[in-house]
Amino acid sequence: MAEHINLNNPEIMTSKDVALRWGMAPDYVRQVLRSNPSRFPEGTVRVFARQILVTREGMEAVTGHKEIVPND
Repeated sequence: MAEHINLNNPEIMTSKDVALRWGMAPDYVRQVLRSNPSRFPEGTVRVFARQILVTREGMEAVTGHKEIVPND
């Protein structure tokens, strides 16, 4: 039986979302994926057509820090 994946999980984000949430340039994930894909742990990034999906774990591994939380 196939594993169920919840695509509504907030741990799965588009590359544009993670760029905003980590304070990176909009094309940051695409650049890292193109130049050094091994920085992403296995299963933390996936390209669907032209859309890139990344997990929180993947971004934390690549950037070395957690998501930037804006001041309220």
